[in-house]
Amino acid sequence: MGPAEGGSTAGPTVLRMLLGAQLRRLRESSAVTREGAGWEIRASESKISRMELGRVGFKERDVADLLTLYGVSAREEREALLKLARDANSPGWWHRYGDVLPNWFQSYLGLEAAAVRIRSYEVQFVPGLLQTRDYARAVVLLGHGQAAPAEIERRVALRMQRQRLLHRESPPQLWAVVDEAALRRPIGGARVMREQLSALIESTKAPNIRLQVIPFAAGGHAAAGGAFTILRFGDRELPDIVYIEQLTSALYLDKRDDLDHYAVAMERLCVEAEPPERTPEILGGILDGLHPG
Repeated sequence: MGPAEGGSTAGPTVLRMLLGAQLRRLRESSAVTREGAGWEIRASESKISRMELGRVGFKERDVADLLTLYGVSAREEREALLKLARDANSPGWWHRYGDVLPNWFQSYLGLEAAAVRIRSYEVQFVPGLLQTRDYARAVVLLGHGQAAPAEIERRVALRMQRQRLLHRESPPQLWAVVDEAALRRPIGGARVMREQLSALIESTKAPNIRLQVIPFAAGGHAAAGGAFTILRFGDRELPDIVYIEQLTSALYLDKRDDLDHYAVAMERLCVEAEPPERTPEILGGILDGLHPG
């Protein structure tokens, strides 16, 4: 499966982050301020900051000018960084879904495609990477009930395309903690939920998927504030990212204090949840309690 069919392991989002991190190191080692770097490429200090965080695209000319300013003269090193800039501007596989994909979610897809470990907590829905087609359609209809059928199907197709990363060569590790309420909420009706629960039971057999359930009996817990995802990448230069989705936007947290807070919350959730080996039994019990419909 090529990059166009499920996201390469180093999509444009992460390439921008890698290049930005290298440009920051070069700037700091050459004792150039962000203001000075911005003046060199006719940009603001804040633009340099966004470039170094990988949150904007790169013009090859700007990168070349910055490398000269930072004293990078070795041909091989310059060419490697300039190639990284070119690759970072290539559209990801999700570009074809631009008509139904908000800009703030495109960034997440790039991060998700490049992650080596995805840890998530869900309170309302089954995790998107584990949804069946019919369940995904029912979820999409909740937020886009007035959309044309063709648009609904494109949104569903996008979600199905995302799931391919779990089955590619060297897939990421997915560790999901799901509130029991999400598994009992009859999204799409009894038939859809029966299929979804059966698919979740099957997914627990995959070596790269770990699924835990927080039962009602657990009462309050560490993540009472809502769903979130923690993404980790293979390159040590890249920090973990906490992703929190909202109705019309999303938060991307990468500051150490925030990361530590959510990492502790996730660890506590994993302790408070039933152990992974009990998940098939729990899902089976919920499945048996569903009335045919």
